[in-house]
Amino acid sequence: MSTSQTELRADSSAAADDRKLPWSPLLALGTAAFMGILTEALPAGVLPEMARDLSVSESAAGQSLTVYAIATGLSAIPVAIATAAWRRQKLLLVAVLVFAIANTVTALSSSYPLTMVFRAAAGVAAAAVWAELVAYARRLAPPHLQGRAIAITMAGIPLALSLGIPIGTFLGKVVGWRLTFGLVALVSVLLLAWIAASVPDFAGQKAGARAPILGGLRLPGVVAVLFVVAAYVLAHNVLYTYIATFLDKYEMGGQRDIVLLVFGVASMVSIWITGALVDRKLRALTAGSTALFIVASLLLGVLADNVAVVYLAMTLWGLAWGGVATLLQTAVTDAGGDRGQALLVTTWNSFMAGGGAVGGILLTAAGPESFPWVVLALLVPVLLVVVGARKHGFPAERPGAQ
Repeated sequence: MSTSQTELRADSSAAADDRKLPWSPLLALGTAAFMGILTEALPAGVLPEMARDLSVSESAAGQSLTVYAIATGLSAIPVAIATAAWRRQKLLLVAVLVFAIANTVTALSSSYPLTMVFRAAAGVAAAAVWAELVAYARRLAPPHLQGRAIAITMAGIPLALSLGIPIGTFLGKVVGWRLTFGLVALVSVLLLAWIAASVPDFAGQKAGARAPILGGLRLPGVVAVLFVVAAYVLAHNVLYTYIATFLDKYEMGGQRDIVLLVFGVASMVSIWITGALVDRKLRALTAGSTALFIVASLLLGVLADNVAVVYLAMTLWGLAWGGVATLLQTAVTDAGGDRGQALLVTTWNSFMAGGGAVGGILLTAAGPESFPWVVLALLVPVLLVVVGARKHGFPAERPGAQ
């Protein structure tokens, strides 16, 4: 399978013709995204209990998230190369099976090193899932609906963050963190059956047709999109990772759950808007998302001591963030095909992991009040790149869109 835009469009058209969106396979793919994020971030909601049972500090238990993110970022390109010839459904099934096994081991293990090994394995599986979702969505949908298909598959990400993790945290308090991970493993097994029954299979790449992934950096627009991915994801994670600390600074720690709920609801609204418009308004939506996040960071930097302003800023931030995964996945795949997708997975997860590290340094050196200003410094160049990349990267009209 070549990654040229002509062949991508031909392959997608052959698979989808002019049919309507195939909801069952797309929702199965969205559930795979949901499980990837839930598996990654669930420890954050049960960290004290997990640390106690594994006989480690909360800081050490927190590395279960870092290990997962680093494994995903570092393995994205090697996994894409190693599995290029696999049947696509087989690859997806193996990845979800690893989620099920890793969550089962986490639920049962009393060994910290063993738990970390399987957390890393789950991170590698996530790299395979992220690399497949967009390609699958594009092949299942007619060209003029590909952006909407990507939005459906990517909806699992904010759904997991805004609903899945809070529910997992609640269950952890009610039935214990181990049983909660066991339930996640069970859902993964059910997802295996759904994918096997609903998601069509596609051939992998022939050896002679495989283009070097790093060669995707030379394709017009790819570097611009990856810069936006790096800076935007870093900005988001610097603030989001330490949002509890930021709220505590302004005596809003007791309202943390409500603040995050507002953020989550706004993110879901953003997903709906993005799904409806991404095929026709990719450039405008990306610029608008960045602008909303800039305004939110300004409000948090200047007026964070005002409760109403904080809620307004969180609403704007949620509206900005909810559709970002869909927007950037669509942009990089338009520009670089499968190679661009693999590069995005590496970039996204590397800078997601880096957000926690950078935020920790800022917290020690300048305090939580510095976060909004660092976010602002990262996002202004992002907006300039989105506006400037009008020919390649973020064109006014997407290739193949009607």
